[in-house]
Amino acid sequence: MAKTAKKPAKPAKPSTGEPKLLSGGNPQIPKGDGDAPVQAYIAAMPGWKSEAGRRLDALIERTVPGVQKAVKWNSPFYGAEGQGWFLSYHCFNRYIKVAFFRGASLKPLPPVESKDENARYFHIYEDDEPDEALVASWIKQAAAMPGWIP
Repeated sequence: MAKTAKKPAKPAKPSTGEPKLLSGGNPQIPKGDGDAPVQAYIAAMPGWKSEAGRRLDALIERTVPGVQKAVKWNSPFYGAEGQGWFLSYHCFNRYIKVAFFRGASLKPLPPVESKDENARYFHIYEDDEPDEALVASWIKQAAAMPGWIP
């Protein structure tokens, strides 16, 4: 019986400390409460999405002083103390999907419908310059409503 040579073990890939990107380029960030996990998510957003995430986060902070933040299910969540979550976003290949959990009550309605009758979305694409006043209006309205409590 002939002996077969063992294949040498593959060397382990060195860890870069970079978060893994899931399908669509969404960063895999551990769940956590507060600003730090949200900033880690934003820093890990690929390409142009990271700057768009920074601008969105800054707009939310300016519009809702004392906003509560967390990362859950690999997405940043924003909420108002004692009222639940009002907004989240998630990276996809070509855009960032911004979700308003009570978006069906916002005026004017965010443009993208949801299977959930209460939720509405808007998308940010690479070359978009979202209407900051409109987005701030949606954020302010959403933060004033009872939010989503998982």
